Amino acid sequence: MGLSFAYLGVMIAVTLLWVLLVKRPIYEAILISFLVLVTMGGQWGNIFKYIYEGLKTSLLYSMFVFTAMSIILTKTGIIDAAVEIILALLGRITGGAGYVAVVSSAFMGALSGSGPGNVMATGTITIPAMKKSGFPSELAGNIEVVSSCLGNMIPPSATIVAALGVLTGMYPEANYSTGQFWIACWGCSLWFILQRLIMVFIFCKKYKVKPMAKEDVPKLGETIKKGWRGLLLPIIIFVPFLLDYLFKDTFFTDRLGKDGAKFMSSSLLYFIAGLAVIYAILVVKKKDHVKLPTMVKGFGDSIKSIVPTIAVCLVGYMFGALFKDLDISGGIQEGIATLNLGRLGLSLIIPLLTCVMGIAIVGSSMVVVFGGIFISMFVGVGVDPLLITAMLPCICAVMSNMVPPIAPAFLAGTTLSGAEFDKAVKNDLWWIVAQYVFEVIILLGWLPVFGV
Repeated sequence: MGLSFAYLGVMIAVTLLWVLLVKRPIYEAILISFLVLVTMGGQWGNIFKYIYEGLKTSLLYSMFVFTAMSIILTKTGIIDAAVEIILALLGRITGGAGYVAVVSSAFMGALSGSGPGNVMATGTITIPAMKKSGFPSELAGNIEVVSSCLGNMIPPSATIVAALGVLTGMYPEANYSTGQFWIACWGCSLWFILQRLIMVFIFCKKYKVKPMAKEDVPKLGETIKKGWRGLLLPIIIFVPFLLDYLFKDTFFTDRLGKDGAKFMSSSLLYFIAGLAVIYAILVVKKKDHVKLPTMVKGFGDSIKSIVPTIAVCLVGYMFGALFKDLDISGGIQEGIATLNLGRLGLSLIIPLLTCVMGIAIVGSSMVVVFGGIFISMFVGVGVDPLLITAMLPCICAVMSNMVPPIAPAFLAGTTLSGAEFDKAVKNDLWWIVAQYVFEVIILLGWLPVFGV
């Protein structure tokens, strides 16, 4: 038991020291901490087994597929038209620009999987609209930031795929379906979208925010005519997973058998990504954006951001195999039971821990590397593994982009809004506290989560 916590402490210490003191990339830090634990555990004889276990994880390749999908969807601009429809629907109500920012940025962030990138893309539209409606600069920037960060916990974000890989690696016998997990992630996400909408409403009252100017709100009929094809994209992505969730154990199992239904469920990750890309290429009006040279250049420009993420996930899955041999998860579960922290204690402590770790470690990396540890802790106090896994992208990836001073999404929002840094930080604290409170409440099981 004590040795398991020692392994965990060394792992965290090596990772943080390498990133903060040596100032090297996170994928180097993760690899070095892995090698340190291999040495401590005397497992060098199994090193090739760990590499093989990491490489054979199919969800590693799913992450690449969804990352590629996000690049293509961003390049085609198909989502921009959907944002205009949301603007036409909500722009005329009091504080409408803020509600548009929440809904459109969560939607865009889910498809792009990048909080900072989405702030820079969607924020160029929503932040000026909010400021013109009477939102203070710091509030406008933060609304865009916290809404864009939601994309990390809403499918089809690649972080969701990473979390699913952790779950299926730990509980292969449970036969969790992709649809089942995605529905649970959407169930968690709805509460945080609602939380942000409520806070926008409160801030609108406080600052006496006005509706958007009529000339800034596009006509609904024109936007639907122009962008209705973009609205079909989330349906194309969502419906197959919903059908998998509803009928995997009945309709599909009866016709394909248990193994057939299982493999059909896992193949959805590849099939849907490809289908969404084909659809976007077919309906996009500016065909220059989907010509082969343009797409190749887009991938080339993005490869530097893709490779480190995939490398971290590969080492993360190698960690999973190492943890099994060292029985780290079992030792931690035993230790948590001894400490008598209970569900309340863990629900209060783990989100705080991930908040601090997020200052130095990228959220998606934290999900893969530490996800198994967090799941073991909560399972040890009786929490459904499906719930804690669905919350991993939230407590790891969302918060890490919100907490200054390093949070890239926060810095992007502050820059775009032109807000003073100290005022932006003070306003951001309200959003951080609200995020933390909702994380604790959901982890405690006080709010129903659809799909769990």
